[in-house]
Formats: sequence, C-alpha cells, structure tokens
Amino acid sequence: MSQAFKPLIVGKLNGASGIKGWVKVYSYTDPKENILNYSPWYLKLDGQWQQVSILNGREQGKTVVAQLEGCNDRNTAESYRGVEIAIEESQLPQLEEGEYYWRDLIGLTVVNMAGEELGTVKKMMETGANDVLVVKTASKEELLIPYVPEYSVMKVDLESKQITVDWELDYQS
Repeated sequence: MSQAFKPLIVGKLNGASGIKGWVKVYSYTDPKENILNYSPWYLKLDGQWQQVSILNGREQGKTVVAQLEGCNDRNTAESYRGVEIAIEESQLPQLEEGEYYWRDLIGLTVVNMAGEELGTVKKMMETGANDVLVVKTASKEELLIPYVPEYSVMKVDLESKQITVDWELDYQS
C-alpha cells in the first residue's frame, strides 16, 4: 500500500454472523448495502491498514453481512469486532456537476448574499425533507441552513472553500 494512503472510513465490523467466518457490517453508506460496492476494503489490524478482499456480501434483515478473504471461522470474525472499514478516495464514484460529498462541504466558510460571514460548516444532517448545513458561528452557536441548491444554497466553491447562501444574519437566534 502506498505511503499516501488516507483512509476514508465507510463503516465498521460488528462481530460474527454464523459459524463460517462471515462478519456483521455497520455501514455509513446510503443506502447501507452500497458498502459492498467497494472492494477492496482496508481494515486497521494490529495498528496497520491491511487490504482485504470481499468474497461475498448481502443485506440480511436490518444489517449487512460479508465474507472476507482469510476469515474462515467464527473466532476470527469475532476478533474483527469494532474494526473500522476504509476505502481509498479513488474508489468513490464520480459525481455529476453540482453534486458534492458531505465530507467535501465540512470546514467550508459560509457567507450570505451580502458577503457577511456566517461561520463554518461543522457537519451535515439528514432530515428526510432535505439535508441541512450545521454551521458553527463565531459566537459558537449552531446555525441550521437547509441545503437546497438555488433556494438557500446559491453556490459551492470548493477551490475557494466557500458556500454562498441566501440566508440573513437576523435568522440567527
């Protein structure tokens, strides 16, 4: 593995499933079974990221299970409990113009149409209706701004690390 490997965490292993070495997977992907589309996985074992091939995988009830190369019994599968699953950034699908991964938005400065700085994107939140920018203001408060392109989010500029929103300072309270 190259020295430049920067793990992109996509889930973790939650223990054994059955007696033949399958593992339970807690997936951070949406939908959860998309984690099976990434191969190989990288697992941090004994303090080192190790590449592991997925031999098989499926949705099983409300969880995802996978069969990993070299994991042939329940004891080995159980020893993986709590181990994070990572992939390389190059494994992510290319997005369409105007689409962004949440991780690319976190840390960007948020300014409104008047050029006033509102704060920095602390995290993203899913609400069902639309995603929400959670912006940490200079006064350490959180400002919630709906992530609706061309309505509240006017422009995302990754190069200048800035998001322009149609949102007024008066909305902070």
